[in-house]
Amino acid sequence: MDNVRLFLVVTLSFLALMLWDAWHKDYPPMPPPTPATTANAAVPVPDQPPVAVPVQPGAVPDAVAAATEPEPTHITIATDVFELAVSTRGGTIDRSALLAYPVHSSTPMLPVELFGIGANKHYVYEGGLTGRDDVPNHHMVYTAAADEYRLAPDSDILTVPLRWRGDSGIEVEKRLVLTRGSYLVKIEYTVANASSTSLRVHLYEQLKRNQESSRNGMVYTFTGPVLSTPLKRFEKYDADDLDDSPIDVVAEDAWIGIMQHYFVTALIPRKGEPSHFYSTVLDEDNYLVRYVGPAVDVAPGTTVELTSSTYIGPKRHDLLAPIAPGMELTVDFGVLWFIAKPLFLTLQFIHDLSGNWGHAIIILTILLKLLFYPLSAAGYRSMANMRKVQPRMLALRDRYKDDRAQLNQAMMKLYKDEKINPLGGCLPIAIQIPVFIALYWVLLESVEMRQAPFILWIMDLSEKDPYFVLPLLMGITMWVQQKLNPAPLDPVQAKVMQILPFVFTVFFAFFPSGLVLYWLVNNCLSIAQQWQITRAIERAAG
Repeated sequence: MDNVRLFLVVTLSFLALMLWDAWHKDYPPMPPPTPATTANAAVPVPDQPPVAVPVQPGAVPDAVAAATEPEPTHITIATDVFELAVSTRGGTIDRSALLAYPVHSSTPMLPVELFGIGANKHYVYEGGLTGRDDVPNHHMVYTAAADEYRLAPDSDILTVPLRWRGDSGIEVEKRLVLTRGSYLVKIEYTVANASSTSLRVHLYEQLKRNQESSRNGMVYTFTGPVLSTPLKRFEKYDADDLDDSPIDVVAEDAWIGIMQHYFVTALIPRKGEPSHFYSTVLDEDNYLVRYVGPAVDVAPGTTVELTSSTYIGPKRHDLLAPIAPGMELTVDFGVLWFIAKPLFLTLQFIHDLSGNWGHAIIILTILLKLLFYPLSAAGYRSMANMRKVQPRMLALRDRYKDDRAQLNQAMMKLYKDEKINPLGGCLPIAIQIPVFIALYWVLLESVEMRQAPFILWIMDLSEKDPYFVLPLLMGITMWVQQKLNPAPLDPVQAKVMQILPFVFTVFFAFFPSGLVLYWLVNNCLSIAQQWQITRAIERAAG
């Protein structure tokens, strides 16, 4: 039967697509430990450029700073949303704990850490000034009035000042300004030139990270550098390709960062100023992304202010969209984003009313079923008609078993006489697959659904069902659906169809439980609709 063949082609194509999505990149090797003693050993810092926007970084050895600066210390900075560890060496942020996002729901007191230095991790924010040797880059040591700063209960702003004074009379105050409820850190520099000569400086910021796989088991979510400019909003760069295709762009109103599953860090220069965005591969395991701002002249006896912003937090639409153009695109819904985004907005609206993401998925499934009811009804009606004429089809198969061409002609005549569309039975499946894939990315990419509980044993809709109950129920509903469909005439096709519910059950066992919940509810609704249509047609025929 042609419609069965098409069903098999669509189903197997879907399986191939999902497997390709899961394995289309090879597993990269795990990075070896990054020694803390060499973390800053050869990190480039831009030299004074000959033009307003620098085009090539230079280098400042650590030994220069170490010979004249005191030993650095660490400052703890805490707000209601995160806790930062900041080194007085350059004001480097080398730890950031997101207090509202536990690593696992079973350990609520252990937050996710974006920045950090450890045996298999080196991910830090660095920044400073460049242009001359006597301005503070990220190697030089500031002084701080305290070793701990916490947002007061009656305050919405926390300011952390770091001060530096050079021998030539240049004084710099670097301030980290944090706001209640915000993951955006504003960086402010006050540069006072008490020397007798003019000073030209550039503000720069950079993110340094060891290479990390984009794969977690069979799930692929991009981890690596991203850049957004007015010419191309949101472009991803594979860290493995930075040697051959480095980032090298001069643009205004742009930003650069590093994203991973659920979270992103981004460097955002001041609007309206041209900055140079580029990447550097430090060694086979570490890379950095950076921007360098335009030149700013500080006349003798004057003071200038330089500002920028750094985002360190979750990929949430409501937080990212107002910060900078293209930031919300870090919630990567893939090529079917035009389906996925309306699905997410609808889910979010329902969740705001119901308070439970699982209930929102069920209600969304019902709404989608109502939306596509006419098309799916036509498909089920076609399948019911084919079920009605199946005895005649079996008779034709027996009559023309040795003449394939005659069998096809007779079958097409039967379809025409009975007004049956042989492809109509595949409509429900063809409609569901794009929605299914889009919803897959919604559940996989939306941090709002990370660790979202449903009921009973389902405590995280973004993870697989720990007891495989939902996949098993989904497999049973697929088997029931098959019993309502006409059996394939070809014995080989019939055996393949019998195996499919078991294949899907195993395959879905490793999908997010929220996705399996959607498919299970959709199957139940389809069974009810198909049973009602089949019964009506059989009643009319009898």
